[in-house]
Amino acid sequence: MKSSRVLHAIMSLLLLMAVGMPYGTASAAAEPASGKTYQIGTDVTFAPFEFQDASGNFVGIDMDLLDAIAKDQNFKYEIKPLGFNAAVQALEANQVDGVIAGMSITDERKQKFDFSDPYFNSGVVMAIRQDQESIKGYEDLKGKKVAVKTGTEGYSFAESISSKYGFTIVPFDDSAQMYDDVKTGNSVACFDDFPVLAYGVKQNNGLKIVTDMEPGASYGFAVSKGKNQELLEKFNAGLVNLQANGEYNRIKEKYIGENAVGPVDQSRWGLIVESLPSLLKGLGNTLLLTFASLFFAFFLGLIFGFMKVGRNKWLRGLATVFVDIFRGIPLLVLAFFIYFGIPQAFGFTMSPIVAAVLTLSLNAGAYVTEIIRGGIQSIDRGQMEAARSLGLPYRKAMMKIIIPQAIKIMIPTFINQLVITLKDTSILSVIGLVELTQSGKIIIARTFASFDIWLVVAIMYLIVITILTKISDRLERKVRHG
Repeated sequence: MKSSRVLHAIMSLLLLMAVGMPYGTASAAAEPASGKTYQIGTDVTFAPFEFQDASGNFVGIDMDLLDAIAKDQNFKYEIKPLGFNAAVQALEANQVDGVIAGMSITDERKQKFDFSDPYFNSGVVMAIRQDQESIKGYEDLKGKKVAVKTGTEGYSFAESISSKYGFTIVPFDDSAQMYDDVKTGNSVACFDDFPVLAYGVKQNNGLKIVTDMEPGASYGFAVSKGKNQELLEKFNAGLVNLQANGEYNRIKEKYIGENAVGPVDQSRWGLIVESLPSLLKGLGNTLLLTFASLFFAFFLGLIFGFMKVGRNKWLRGLATVFVDIFRGIPLLVLAFFIYFGIPQAFGFTMSPIVAAVLTLSLNAGAYVTEIIRGGIQSIDRGQMEAARSLGLPYRKAMMKIIIPQAIKIMIPTFINQLVITLKDTSILSVIGLVELTQSGKIIIARTFASFDIWLVVAIMYLIVITILTKISDRLERKVRHG
């Protein structure tokens, strides 16, 4: 078949190129700061302080406040939707210039960060499922599980009273997941900041507040200790001006005042239709990231795959170390190390896209190495020996005899690795990539419609992976019978 011959030719060419291809490492460097645009980390799943509206805009008290201050003080900024924990780590690693994410000012955080003047005074409350009647106070939590969001005042407060009241803490990364855990009955209650829970209750998140507000720390805008002081001064100056001219109160009233917007009366189908553009954009980012990563992973696999089947024991050892390291490190740990650890250690900034491609490429490259090694070594050695005895050079013997047979074995496994890498992209939302899974989280943070959105996300993944699987089956049949 013509298509199989073309496929053979392309893969053969790429495989043979790897024999003489030198191995190198890519380095990332920060762009020169001309007319600097500040990189601001945040958590866009923390309504009403920061979330994404139906049009894809970042809105909320924090977002509107930052925008108003930037206009007042005449500076530019770019939002990095990282999630709270990742945003704090990014600030610590100097990957962002500042963080605004409903971040409580605590003595512990003051050791690492410089904070603005407080811009919001909050406190912690407890909520239970709307139809729950048996939990009325902390005393009713004994022997039960309580959901909290990591890194928040709610977590700290729950931890401080857990031994006294005898309950177990169940941590989550965002508020919507925490609320869902209570609604499904896995946890009987949750602790969160009062304005966040009150907003969620008003938006019909399925919970109700049952305690008075406990005193909590104030929110502040944060920068790294001793750095970006000019940004901090601009924030403070802008905040004073907004409080003086009434804009600050207007922003608060918009989201948590008596006339704040309530839930939209929308059908399930209407919600899905409204969410599709964001989800499709996330799916596009997922596919782009997958194919870009596999492109580099394939070349890494070619290099180290040939090293593993070569005669040089040092090269074989180096390839073995590469495979062992990047197959052995969990993808999440590798992503954190590349995006947070390396830039902090060497003092530079790295784009989340670069970090994501590096993470997936190294991880998938280790598996592709083994695919190529296994494919080549599965061909009987006698065929190479026979070819050489007939006078064929090594490269020609590989191209004409070994590689065409190895490709038949490799193709299904390559497609399988493509599917695995596509699913692995969902993990990389932790470093701020808005791919399909993160797009779903962002929509749920606004709508609290977990079942509908996760169902659509699952179907989208299923459709794409089914298509890839069918392509794999068809390619395998064509190659085997071509």
